[in-house]
Amino acid sequence: MSYQDLYARWKADPEAFWMQAADAIDWTQPPSRAHFDQGPAGEWFADGMVNTCWNAIDRHVAAGHGDRLAVIHDSPMTGSVSRLTYAQLQDQVARLAGVLAARGIGKGDRVIIYMPMIPEALQAMLACARIGAIHSVVFGGFAAHELAVRIDDAKPRAIIAASCGLEPGRVVPYKPLMDRAIDEAAHKPDFTIVFQRPECTADMVAGRDLDWRQAVADAQPADCVPVEGNHPAYILYTSGTTGQPKGVVRHNRGASGRPGVERAQHLRHRAGRRVLGRVRRGLGRGAQLYRLWTADRGARRPWCSKANPSAPPTQARSGG
Repeated sequence: MSYQDLYARWKADPEAFWMQAADAIDWTQPPSRAHFDQGPAGEWFADGMVNTCWNAIDRHVAAGHGDRLAVIHDSPMTGSVSRLTYAQLQDQVARLAGVLAARGIGKGDRVIIYMPMIPEALQAMLACARIGAIHSVVFGGFAAHELAVRIDDAKPRAIIAASCGLEPGRVVPYKPLMDRAIDEAAHKPDFTIVFQRPECTADMVAGRDLDWRQAVADAQPADCVPVEGNHPAYILYTSGTTGQPKGVVRHNRGASGRPGVERAQHLRHRAGRRVLGRVRRGLGRGAQLYRLWTADRGARRPWCSKANPSAPPTQARSGG
């Protein structure tokens, strides 16, 4: 079908067009209509029940694609390449979601993610979506004060962080920044989950900090929790023009709803067959392949307890 034919179908009956396009994703409860005249700009698929994590991972495992690659993490600075299949990703995400759920995190609770571009950041986002929690990604390495401002605004019940980030020429310890931010913020999270990286292991606060690997290994996997199409999926903070960051809320129907089905509709007609989308921009629209490039080159700082001096001097592609 040509673009002109597709456009003509939408123009003739937009409501029917988007309702048919919505069949491209899995709904626990299909929406009764595509667009609702409510709010300043209307709502899309507001009464449908959906889970973004299911559409990104579980549906593909259920369809028999569990052995296919879902994530490739290529770190040119450490010379390492890791891969996760859909089934492996599903297990890791479900267990991390289980860690959160076992500590009372559920639908509507906020979780801040303070991590570099590593596969665990993707897992953290999908784990929140799996149980209906609302995540907010704060750029890894952001100053403690800026992180504190976002903690006070989002009021997260938990923070998921990495011990450090790796940039060309240096290692950036994240954990001390997070500790200072929590000390400064008026709101205090119930707990944190820290992913220890070998380049810089962090000191842990007893009773508050959980070690990611140990917690995930001991956790019971959590099932997907259906949420309304207009239930928030994540909060993205802008720097703002007033000095105060502004939180932009994206709904689940935005992550796997109308724009998601729009992309699925486009890919289906472009390829002449149903194809899987890509996980991108954090929460995705049905995962096939997600490439994370990290730059792990640089001298190791003395505050880091471990180092990897054998890292090859490969050209960096992005922060990691």
